[in-house]
Amino acid sequence: MPASVRTAVIADPAGTLLALDFDGTLAHIVDDPTQAYAHERSVAALARLGRVLGQVAIVTGRPVRQALELGGFAGVEGFEQLVIWGQYGAEQWDATTSEIVEPDRPEPISRLADELPGWLEERGAGHVRIEDKGLAIAVHTRGIDASLLDELAQPLADLAGGLGLVVEPGRQVIEMRAPGVDKGDSVRALASRLGARQVIFAGDDLGDLPAFAAVEDLRRSGVGGLLICSASAEQDALVARADIVLDGPDAVADWLEQLADEF
Repeated sequence: MPASVRTAVIADPAGTLLALDFDGTLAHIVDDPTQAYAHERSVAALARLGRVLGQVAIVTGRPVRQALELGGFAGVEGFEQLVIWGQYGAEQWDATTSEIVEPDRPEPISRLADELPGWLEERGAGHVRIEDKGLAIAVHTRGIDASLLDELAQPLADLAGGLGLVVEPGRQVIEMRAPGVDKGDSVRALASRLGARQVIFAGDDLGDLPAFAAVEDLRRSGVGGLLICSASAEQDALVARADIVLDGPDAVADWLEQLADEF
């Protein structure tokens, strides 16, 4: 990491927020999102860092319950202070209480869930994978046909807009959700709650751009900031804005281990 931020983190770990995306950062992207388990070495390194840093947080588009299951975080020594903010921050879990805050399902999402299978079938796309996240609906084409996502992108955006929903494009996925909190809001809230003097954020995809922007804003206010891109051939939107570019979740695991070794 840049020398000045590295020095600050080592000197002041209690003032450091480490926030990370899940898919593509802590876990490899796979065809079946229910099988995207967190990298074992990353989990072990985060448990070590959880003992010394002021706050370790997972900020993900996944529902909290999925992130807990796929990450194996609950009940692990070192994660006593871990927080997971799922669905971009609309859902929250805190290890200190083990309680999950889950808002009610928005009515437009229920309507979308009812309409979407038939809508896709009418467009010759009934074979794509639909993931119902409760507060959002995602359409996956990974392992099916990459070009299909481009064909569906604008019609899905129109469908979502008609229901008052926003679209979150990703790596072979289009997610539709209610407007509101994004990862930038979550990073700002976590940094404020800790009184963070250093903020590190690691992500891989378009949904992480608001978090990158939040760290850039915090830098301008005098908070030390470090931006990490977990890079892939599928998405390069974060590369130019990152301080460190890593070659996917394996390299993220290496980096987390190296940071943990500093303590």
